[in-house]
Amino acid sequence: MTAQRKIKFGAIIHGVGGNMGAWRHPDAIADASVNFDFYKQQAQKAEAGKFDLVFIADGLYINEKSLPHFLNRFEPITILSALAAVTSRIGLVGTLSTSYSEPFTVARQFASLDHISHGRAGWNVVTSPLEGSALNFSKTIEQHPNHPTRYRIASEYLQVTKGLWDSWEDDAFIRDKESGVFFDPNKLHRLDHQGEFFSVQGPLNIARSKQGQPVIFQAGSSEDGKNLAAREADAIFTGHPALADAQRFYQDVKGRAASLGRNPDDIVILPGISPIIGQTAEEAERKYEEIANLVTIEKALDYLGRYYDHHDFTQYPLDEPFPELGELGQNSFRSTTDRIKRQAKEQGLTLRQVAIREATPKTQFIGTPEQVADLVQEWFEGRGADGFIVGSSVPNGLNDFVDYVVPILQERGIYRTEYEADTLRGNLGLPFPVNRYAKETVAK
Repeated sequence: MTAQRKIKFGAIIHGVGGNMGAWRHPDAIADASVNFDFYKQQAQKAEAGKFDLVFIADGLYINEKSLPHFLNRFEPITILSALAAVTSRIGLVGTLSTSYSEPFTVARQFASLDHISHGRAGWNVVTSPLEGSALNFSKTIEQHPNHPTRYRIASEYLQVTKGLWDSWEDDAFIRDKESGVFFDPNKLHRLDHQGEFFSVQGPLNIARSKQGQPVIFQAGSSEDGKNLAAREADAIFTGHPALADAQRFYQDVKGRAASLGRNPDDIVILPGISPIIGQTAEEAERKYEEIANLVTIEKALDYLGRYYDHHDFTQYPLDEPFPELGELGQNSFRSTTDRIKRQAKEQGLTLRQVAIREATPKTQFIGTPEQVADLVQEWFEGRGADGFIVGSSVPNGLNDFVDYVVPILQERGIYRTEYEADTLRGNLGLPFPVNRYAKETVAK
């Protein structure tokens, strides 16, 4: 009998949040982005709610117009390693760029996190959309790689990293004190990779973990992003304004995976949501308005500019149609900038309307606990999602979701009451990746 499909949840711990003014709220912790106690509380709350994972986002370039959270925040591997010591079951997923790092170093970092956490690590693979990122790294490139090139780099990067993670077969370390044999040399393998972007010999100087390899997340929704996800990802962090859009994306990516010979169920699709919950619908609406009113139009324009390589939108009239931007944004947040331009044109929106909408988006997942639970269930059962990455757009948003929505979903039998496994891969229902060299030996 096939096990009943259950919702998966992740919690994005985003410090003072993805809003330009949320830090000003009376209930907000103004230094949350560099406050370990805040991260610890959030991670432990998510674990109490039986969430699959916590998620730490990242970026490599800021200026004076960046989001407050982006200006001063923890580096993902560092904070996740600390959280590993104060949690025991929840997965630990962090963002790290393939455009501005080296595969050998990153393979070591995530393998180390995987061992520290006893098999709970995950890597969110990004290609770094902001062009300014190139200014902070001394790599031998003249400029930020274009969108297709970044994804070619990411594809080869993943092949190298996964190869390095298989340097040691699972039973390679014998550690027999009596005989003096520490490891079996026949189960140590060099990668010897020579490719377009990377030359890496290996082997990696750390063994495979309890879950075999860290779980691979991917967050791009462009054509290149979806193709990479279908080939390589175990899970996808995405975002959609409506269920119909989510369903199209879900079927698209799962279909691409199937065409590549993968089992579509081996990719977990997790749209990001930021629920706002009140004991009444009116209370939830009031919570939204409190946050939205903290963002000025000037800050909204700064927020919008981030998607377009920090373009200065103050040069355009606020109450005239959204300006023609040509190819601007095509080398950055391509799927997002394409959506913004398309919606502005189709709906006849002014610059002011677009800026306010993007800086203070009103989530569909707003209302009473029952209303939010109903919508979560509708998206899940309608195959728009396998689960969700839950953000907090208002203070105490995660606490409200765990305290009020999770019990409803548990009562309905569509969300776990206890963890099924002690690894991230196990709780997500993903298969154990057999070491490639051991597999070859068995095949012979």
